[in-house]
Amino acid sequence: MDGRWRLVLSCTTLTLLLAGAAAGAQPRTNAFDDPFVQATSALAGCPVPEGPLYTAEEVRALAHIRAQHGGSCYRSGRCRLPNSYLYDAEIIPRVRQFIREDGRFGDTSVWLLGQRRIVTLMGCVRSVQQGRALEQAVGLVDDVAGVVNLLHVPGDAAAPVRYPLAQPGR
Repeated sequence: MDGRWRLVLSCTTLTLLLAGAAAGAQPRTNAFDDPFVQATSALAGCPVPEGPLYTAEEVRALAHIRAQHGGSCYRSGRCRLPNSYLYDAEIIPRVRQFIREDGRFGDTSVWLLGQRRIVTLMGCVRSVQQGRALEQAVGLVDDVAGVVNLLHVPGDAAAPVRYPLAQPGR
């Protein structure tokens, strides 16, 4: 699958997350157990991203797509595991460790979401350049197929937060 399709699927997932946040009334859970962790926490006041929460309706809508896209990696010979989502629970802790050990990103507040060997970066960095460096560094971690950079530079009014925000009390 080329980068355009990865981006389309990532955008579709984020759209569903945003739609679910707007719905609010239905209970939402991380039904697919997508790993979502905070890697760093140095920037106070960074907008906290909402984790991968889905309503029952969203789970039904995504189940077929996730099965199809997850298995295509194996069928094409690009993955050794039968479903690309099986890598995520192991990739995300390694990415978090890599970020913490690297030394260049200790002054950030970053959360990681893993879906289908694609790591989504959310949170705050000191500069656009630092965000790009983090994106490139994460892309070098073994088994990472791609990186979606949704990082935010606090104080940059021209660049709004591009990820769904956690709702207080949830």
